[in-house]
Amino acid sequence: MLLKLVPANTNIQFISLRKLAYVFSSLLIIASFALFFTKDLNYGIDFEGGFLIEIGTEQPADLGDIRRSLGLLNYGDVAVQEFGNPTDILIRLQYQEGRELNDVLDAVRGKLTEVIPGEISYRRTETVGPKVSGELIQDGILSIVLAVGAVLIYIWFRFEWQFGLGAVIALVHDVALTVGMFSLTQLEFNLSIIAAILTIVGYSLNDTVVVYDRVRENLRKYRKKDIMELLNLSLNETLSRTAMTSLTTLLALVALFYFGGEVIHGFTAAMIWGVVVGTYSSVFIACPILLWFEIRREDYDEPQEGVDIIPPQKG
Repeated sequence: MLLKLVPANTNIQFISLRKLAYVFSSLLIIASFALFFTKDLNYGIDFEGGFLIEIGTEQPADLGDIRRSLGLLNYGDVAVQEFGNPTDILIRLQYQEGRELNDVLDAVRGKLTEVIPGEISYRRTETVGPKVSGELIQDGILSIVLAVGAVLIYIWFRFEWQFGLGAVIALVHDVALTVGMFSLTQLEFNLSIIAAILTIVGYSLNDTVVVYDRVRENLRKYRKKDIMELLNLSLNETLSRTAMTSLTTLLALVALFYFGGEVIHGFTAAMIWGVVVGTYSSVFIACPILLWFEIRREDYDEPQEGVDIIPPQKG
């Protein structure tokens, strides 16, 4: 059914829209940087530092009730999650300047006894300072940079350098717009969002590689076809696959966004945005930008039989 959403033999002139797409994307990237430097990100406990409390309960507790109750303490962001068994709960509270761990623990104990029946065991209490959180930010940025660098090397060896640069430009575009979206919405930016960005890099790369594979095949197949016409043909030939993959992924992510709970809310929001911009960049950035780098047809000098080949002249 999804394949029928895209008619066979489409002939959409994607490449003719490239200048409009370049202007649109440039404006979005500039806006993303402006938002980042003016509003910054709403860093979560992972990056701001905080108090970590690990507890055990006699029976499974309602995480929503715990989160709402601790929110009344006005300690900033509160993260509550299960790990291992349903009776094992990890609580993280935003770092409070000048507030001691014992004071925080006393206040938390008072609230937890109101919403958790039975005995509560406090197994571990720690303070994560801003210095450690700053190191996490550096490690997160480094992981994204290394991932994009690895993509450049992979595409370069698999295709040609033009394809490698095109893929990296598209990935940087996707990451920049994702950061801008989080600056605009002020959704909590934590370690799970770093994981989402790395996943977006992988998803966008997969989409781009599918298009690039078809471009390479068509470079070998159609030796006389105009390069702009060839790129349009490649995009139209992969359009059904792109639409099916994006729509099915979005269906799952939207369901998780609305029914998955607050813990994965930010992750799924990042993924939904990433699928949209990743699909857009594969079509309107990664492929059209190959025109800038002047792909050499002689690198793909293996034509298939009977296709666009001029027969030898007699005499």
